[in-house]
Amino acid sequence: MASSPSLPVDPWLGPRFEEALGYALRVHGGQTRKGTAIPYMAHLLGVAALVLEDGGDEDEAAAALLHDAVEDQGGTERLEDIRRRFGERVAEIVLSCSQTLDEPRPSWKERKQRYLDHLRELSDDGKLRVSLADKLHNSRAMVADHRRLGDELFTRFNAPKEDQCWYYEHLVEVFTASPFRSGMISSLAQAVAELFPSTGAMTSESS
Repeated sequence: MASSPSLPVDPWLGPRFEEALGYALRVHGGQTRKGTAIPYMAHLLGVAALVLEDGGDEDEAAAALLHDAVEDQGGTERLEDIRRRFGERVAEIVLSCSQTLDEPRPSWKERKQRYLDHLRELSDDGKLRVSLADKLHNSRAMVADHRRLGDELFTRFNAPKEDQCWYYEHLVEVFTASPFRSGMISSLAQAVAELFPSTGAMTSESS
């Protein structure tokens, strides 16, 4: 019997993405999402999917899988390991998604304010795309849990509902005002408007 022809290799996702997937699993495989039994990898895979669906390339998809590895699992040493394995661009996107490498960590509000200020200065589409995908996936997960739990959801977090509202409202404002254009911006606004309906966070800005 003749052998079947080999399938074409997807030119966008190759061995580097596969390596990033394995690396993320080694780093985060034992973690769950806060307050749930959901493997943390579900979040990383979801962010990578959003990046790819938005037109992101392999570097951005790899960075999406690794975006929490530096801040949560190793700091500067982890960053340098990612730089050696995946290159400068992936490492810089991951660093851009990290709110702090400082020890001890600043307060929640200070970290979030610094990150918002950082986002306002960005003009790199890859960094903005991965950050936006991260925030969109988080907000959608929060919406799904809020429908089931109501405001009890916010007891999971390190800041109360009012502070979460402040942060997510400002994220919508920052991404809307950024030079980056993506349908994810309006999706984020929709999720934030459902979580915090009195704020009017909905925006018509899209792609």
